[in-house]
Amino acid sequence: MEELDLKELISIFWSKRIQIFLIVAIFIVIGIIYTIGFVTPKYQSSTTLVLAKADLTEETAQATNTETITTTEVTLNSKLVSTYSELVKSKNVIREVRTNLGINEEEDAIRKGVSVSSVKDTELIEITVTNEDATYAAKIANEIAKVFTDKVKEIYNINNVYVVDEAEVSSEPANINHAKDVIIFAFVGIVFAVMYVLIANMLDTTLKSREDVEKLFKVPVLAEIPLNVPEKGGKK
Repeated sequence: MEELDLKELISIFWSKRIQIFLIVAIFIVIGIIYTIGFVTPKYQSSTTLVLAKADLTEETAQATNTETITTTEVTLNSKLVSTYSELVKSKNVIREVRTNLGINEEEDAIRKGVSVSSVKDTELIEITVTNEDATYAAKIANEIAKVFTDKVKEIYNINNVYVVDEAEVSSEPANINHAKDVIIFAFVGIVFAVMYVLIANMLDTTLKSREDVEKLFKVPVLAEIPLNVPEKGGKK
């Protein structure tokens, strides 16, 4: 393919502007059809927990002196955040949540829809549940927080997990963003349009101007025969 200067390149793209517009428009339509007809809406609900000052059970308090309690308060909340995050998605917690809510969905499917994140340098844990049913997403998130709190009390004999924000039913799907999808498909359409123009120009070997003749044969053009286009009414 011969080298093209900027002026020639702009001219080529301008001459193919209709094809470029059609290609981009087709991709935008495909993107809209895909997001509306083929993407299953999924909703997210989140609940936030905080690890506060440990409230020891009576049995543990009797067996623990003041110095140990102070050490526990300093270390537990910072070191157990990651442990708690894994405990949230444990089989026992998910199984009990499934039983309490009477959900027919499989445990693995529920677990895959649960994500746990901890806010850096804080003692906050956020539990996010993704589900095709917005109501179930909120119910599962809140029930997980409740069951998880009970499990912490049962396992560690302390009450240091509290709900800051309960999960609420979301009205908008989390996996669908029409504006974003249209922009992505439009960008893909532009890429395909540019490739089409460049490939079409590379395969086009016709001579369109005197400059093309001079470039190809390396000789100057001495004369040109003008093209007379018939006017309306049959006159030449």
